[in-house]
Amino acid sequence: MEGAQALSNLTHRFACSVTGEIMSTREKSQGDVGRRDFLKLFGAAGAAGAAASTLPLGGSASADEIMAATAADTKHHHVTAATEPHGGGSGYEFFNVDESAFIEAAVDTLIPSDSTGPGAKELGVAIYIDRQMAGGYGKGDRLYLEGPFGEGTPEQGYQLPMTPSELIRAGIADISAHVQKNHKSTFDGLSAKDRAAVMAELDGKKVELPTVPTATFFGLLLQLTIEGYFADPMYGGNKDRAAWKMIGFPGADAMYMDKIEPFRNKPYAADPRGIQDLI
Repeated sequence: MEGAQALSNLTHRFACSVTGEIMSTREKSQGDVGRRDFLKLFGAAGAAGAAASTLPLGGSASADEIMAATAADTKHHHVTAATEPHGGGSGYEFFNVDESAFIEAAVDTLIPSDSTGPGAKELGVAIYIDRQMAGGYGKGDRLYLEGPFGEGTPEQGYQLPMTPSELIRAGIADISAHVQKNHKSTFDGLSAKDRAAVMAELDGKKVELPTVPTATFFGLLLQLTIEGYFADPMYGGNKDRAAWKMIGFPGADAMYMDKIEPFRNKPYAADPRGIQDLI
């Protein structure tokens, strides 16, 4: 329960920052964070994780943990038939044309470009998510997906019979139907303000999706977006290491012992290096 609450608080803060919602004086006084602080917070953890591992973050336990943290909302236990991947062009391997348009608009809404730095769409985060869904992580290679699928406690982890790729695909379909019904438009066809409003509704669980648990879908979408923004560029996101440059993370080159004395109490600026730069 604490994990789910922490995620809810975190996603609320992030949604507030990306949608331009003004934080109250009380929230600020209680230590709430702005977009820059949020990105630095996740960048420090996410980028360090990417540097420490040759696996994409989406394939590590972090995504499993985020799904477990949101597993309290498990009343939707529908089995969704897997559909054959049908790439939507422009380098997509899993998403079709409509799905790729949704994902690009969604990541652009969650982390838009502003004076702080580039947006998630610019950095190829949609491609990162596409690769994760097309690979072993999306297929649930590391997930136990056998029954029973009864109502579980948060400590029991992810309780759905869906693989991550099935969850993402079904969630996109649910939201697309919701937007079409209420806005007579596709999600990517909405204005930036209306897209942010839809995301805020999902974050606040004000929309009950018919096929997938709203909190589980939104939590996974947000987690994958953050991972793609900060992960090593070899996984498709963080184009040109722009997110690392923004937060001052030097990349996967972790040997800095010879720099300690020369740069003691001085800023150390270096061009970030990804895993492929070290091969």
